[in-house]
Amino acid sequence: MSHNINVAGVSVDTRHWIGGERVASAGTFTDNSPIDGKSIGEIARGGPAEAQAAVAAAKAAFPSWAATPRAERARLLHAVADGVEKRIEELAIVETTDNGALLRSHRRGVMPRVAHNFRFFADWLLTLEHDDFETRGHTNRVSWDPAGPCVLITPWNAPLMLATWKVAPALAAGNTVVLKPAEWSPLTASLLADIAAEAGLPAGVLNVVQGYGAEIGDALTSHPDVRRISFTGSVPTARRIAASAAANLTPLSLELGGKSPLLVFADADLDLAVDLAVEQYDNAGQVCLAGTRLLVEESVVEEFTRRFVARATALRQGDPRDEATDIGPNIHPRQLEKIDGFVRRAVGAGARAVIGGHRQDGQFYEPTLLTDVAQDSEIVQEEVFGPVLTLQTFAGEEEGVRLANDTRFGLAATLVTGDPERAVRVTARLVAGTVWVNCFFVRDLQAPFGGSRLSGVGREGGTWSFDFYCDLKNTVTAPKGWNDHG
Repeated sequence: MSHNINVAGVSVDTRHWIGGERVASAGTFTDNSPIDGKSIGEIARGGPAEAQAAVAAAKAAFPSWAATPRAERARLLHAVADGVEKRIEELAIVETTDNGALLRSHRRGVMPRVAHNFRFFADWLLTLEHDDFETRGHTNRVSWDPAGPCVLITPWNAPLMLATWKVAPALAAGNTVVLKPAEWSPLTASLLADIAAEAGLPAGVLNVVQGYGAEIGDALTSHPDVRRISFTGSVPTARRIAASAAANLTPLSLELGGKSPLLVFADADLDLAVDLAVEQYDNAGQVCLAGTRLLVEESVVEEFTRRFVARATALRQGDPRDEATDIGPNIHPRQLEKIDGFVRRAVGAGARAVIGGHRQDGQFYEPTLLTDVAQDSEIVQEEVFGPVLTLQTFAGEEEGVRLANDTRFGLAATLVTGDPERAVRVTARLVAGTVWVNCFFVRDLQAPFGGSRLSGVGREGGTWSFDFYCDLKNTVTAPKGWNDHG
């Protein structure tokens, strides 16, 4: 029996990658494409046995990888990036087939970013240092020691980019990795294993295991040999992971949901504000950072809404492989039902759909804008993770900031204003891990990334990634040598 499936002409191995070998499981699960709902293939369904094997392989490979000189680790990560760049077209079509995001975006932005993730952290590793400092003549030297095997659990909305955002710094830091991709979009993680092996990454340094949620996840996150856990996903799953990791006090990095505001002040460039607002429908609204709560100063809301409706209703929804498509399908029937449920309940509670508000054939949901929503309503307070925005007004700066901060989340915020002083004032008061002023989704890998409140724990990016994936050590040396106590 062949374990390879053909995805738009690309061969993908459906087995796990453990200790440098392909490993099958007794059971499988079906991976369906959101484009047409049809089966792509059967994927190896791992459980506790596969989790144990993967962690054991990572533990065995760790001492040698941790002792590998920085320059050699960096060279191998650049080799992985080279492999990604050679296969951008293959990775793009496989990921689009698997998760429904736009092929043009994968080709031009996402997959090149995957390669950049490896290159950035490889280069950052070579410059990673802290200036020595003195204490009463004693020298303090800070170093970053590899921590050990890391479990990385990644989401389905940007599978390979978000996986490599974790894999690259973990490997650069000298750790070994067990990557568990989301069961709704597992395929490019398997291709990454092939690319890493071809680049010369030693066996056991990168392991990929597939499976359904807690079936394999609990065994990974509770394992006593795991030294770090990084997770991107929902708050309920994060709570389960935190409870699982608690027995071993395993350090966690959690990037969770968002319900981010997009504030538009009356002095804003309205064309820019509308462009940024419409951009929140990107990836069919399946973006954790999306500014789904449009907060518009009441004196310009009528004109803003008119321009927004004209722009949003011109978006083309359809096959994500078509170059002209702006919005593809949602990932899974379960997610589509969740989105539709949010909208139906909101309309039932008095919200008005300015545009959209209905599911379409297949796994598509119309770009939707809801107004007449209460601040304490579910649709304003809970993450929908679909192409659904709400529109509220505010009378002035004080009310705008209050509404922006009035959720349990704090992942991001976007501010559109023509007043630089207002931008400084408002930004200082917003509760968010990232604030964009007159722009959106501009991310530099050297900047800290993460959320406040229920949007997450910790920060990754640049040196912050190494701070998480390493054990920081401070070595204090006496001024006249080890044996001189004079």
